[in-house]
Amino acid sequence: MKSGKRENYGLLYQTPRCHPFVKWAGGKSQLIPQIVRLIPSKLGRYFEPFLGGGAVFFYIASYDRNAFLSDTNIDLINAYKIIRNHVEDLITTLKYYQIEYNKSPTKYYYQLRDRTNSLNNIESAARFITLNKTCYNGLYRVNKHGLFNVPIGRYKNPLICDMDNLRKMSVLLRQPGSYLGVSDYKKILLEKATKGDFIYLDPPFHPISSTANFTSYTDNGFTFEDQKELAVIFKELTRRECKILLSNSDTNEIRKLYSDFSHLTEVASVNRSINSVGSKRIGHKELLIKNYEL
Repeated sequence: MKSGKRENYGLLYQTPRCHPFVKWAGGKSQLIPQIVRLIPSKLGRYFEPFLGGGAVFFYIASYDRNAFLSDTNIDLINAYKIIRNHVEDLITTLKYYQIEYNKSPTKYYYQLRDRTNSLNNIESAARFITLNKTCYNGLYRVNKHGLFNVPIGRYKNPLICDMDNLRKMSVLLRQPGSYLGVSDYKKILLEKATKGDFIYLDPPFHPISSTANFTSYTDNGFTFEDQKELAVIFKELTRRECKILLSNSDTNEIRKLYSDFSHLTEVASVNRSINSVGSKRIGHKELLIKNYEL
């Protein structure tokens, strides 16, 4: 720790109430110790518009803090909403899927993957979770038609239904005054964020190599033009006196976009499991860019 920094070690040593229910590309579970010490000790409303697995939210979540949680992935947000509103029905369905999967993993996996019609919202959420727990590398990827296309993974006894965690999540997600929905990050931040709000931004990362270019969380992708637009909005929210912490890959392009905040930027090391080349899954560097002093 550098002299003069007042890092938030109170958050670092708290016990999280729950953990992400899905594995997500770029998930932040590994980086929690490095992220939470950079979060202000006094937080107002919390915004996370690239929600994904929600590792940061679930670590710092408070029952009495309004949270605005959003993502553009419809299947992901449906699963969150079902956990919030119908967790016991979801658990029942997941238990059934677990039994069927255990009978014949490969057969059931591809049957479930190809089953896209005639599912209600609870069944869709259970399908989403089951495929995430049993697919290759826990990778969520869709093709240009928006269809999930990841092959089965090699797991001996995957835990499809983590009942205790789902129930804890359900309680947290039912906070009064909070928002959970499908939304473009620009819309919710520009319409809702005001002075004193804390915003954690974890966009699809700018690729560091051709094999690391993974942005297929939705069928729309995330281009460098999107990265530039995000940097403009980062500066607008800074003007509004919002407190922002942003994660992205450590590339020259990203450093240039946020050069005004270089003195508030740190580098974190992390391993990633989605690179198509195994030797490139270790030793990644990520930037943690903030617009405030601790």
